Amino acid sequence: MALADHTDPDRPRLRDRLYAWKTGLMRSRRFQSWAARTPVAARIARKDGEALFDLVAGFLHSQVLMAFVQLDLADHLSTQPRSIEGLALRTGINPDRMRVLCQAAAALGLMQRQRDGRYALGRLGAALPGIPGLAQMIRHHDVLYRDMADPVAFFRDAPATELAAFWPYVFGAGGQIDQDTAATYSELMAQSQTLVAEEALRVLDLKGIGTLLDVGGGTGAFLTAVGTAYPGLNLHLFDLPVVIDPANRRFAEAGLTDRVQITGGSFRTDALPQGADAISLIRVLYDHTDATIRQLLTKAHAALPENGRIIVSEPMSGGDHPARAGDAYFGLYCLAMGTGRARSAAEIARHLEAAGFTDIRIRKTARPFITSVVEARKL
Repeated sequence: MALADHTDPDRPRLRDRLYAWKTGLMRSRRFQSWAARTPVAARIARKDGEALFDLVAGFLHSQVLMAFVQLDLADHLSTQPRSIEGLALRTGINPDRMRVLCQAAAALGLMQRQRDGRYALGRLGAALPGIPGLAQMIRHHDVLYRDMADPVAFFRDAPATELAAFWPYVFGAGGQIDQDTAATYSELMAQSQTLVAEEALRVLDLKGIGTLLDVGGGTGAFLTAVGTAYPGLNLHLFDLPVVIDPANRRFAEAGLTDRVQITGGSFRTDALPQGADAISLIRVLYDHTDATIRQLLTKAHAALPENGRIIVSEPMSGGDHPARAGDAYFGLYCLAMGTGRARSAAEIARHLEAAGFTDIRIRKTARPFITSVVEARKL
């Protein structure tokens, strides 16, 4: 028992007594009844109760969102409010069931009930189609839902997941990759990269950079945004050969062909191209293990000249201050993918430092649920 006392990481501390008292009080039905009758405490209790109920109902809320997207209700309501019967006819859903769906969607802000009984788009429902990649992400969430159907088994047993098979492009860098699979992955990533690029470019100053090498940049969505924002900057894309053709098409459509070089390869097995004075890793690290990103960052350091910059932009864990997006969404998503994980900005900074980078800076973005940014230099 003495050995256990010295080795138990959760051995009781003095402040744990206060913690035990507080949690015991909160669990007391008598205390909860008193709080509900006391004005100040009642407001807190009501707020906590509503938040807890939102957690209880969260799965159903996400399924309402899924139905809203899969039934294209935003399109059906894009020009005018419609009746239950009209929406039922357009979607092939029984009117009684459509009424329940519309009421639920209205309660969640996706739709809005009019005085005449018809339904219109709510603010969230109207905004959803304008957010690049969001509808596509929602449509493929059925895979994640199935993986999370037994959450205890998911966390305890590390089962083989359907999501891991859904994105073999991430894991198959060393072998053949189906063209359709790569196209599906690349298009989804490209759509959502638009928002990432917008957010990252708000906090980054790329003036003075001659050539930016985007590693793992897919079909070039991020580089296209950079090239548009910085007309004098040369662009270099490095990714698997399977994405070269769609990347060429994207750059041609954007009028950037003369400023872009594309190199096919895998950062797992190949050295990174030389010649760039900045390297960007946009939503790359969180797809991979610590060992893989250590290797990648070491290669990036070797490829950069003195005073070269590296930019990391992706959703990140809140670390010491857990965040809903980074920890309660991307943390689980990465776990289901079976390779990488959501890391905090501080963790990424430590990996950069270990690879030889200095002058590490964490840039705060306005929408960290889309991306956060860490940059550093090779000095």
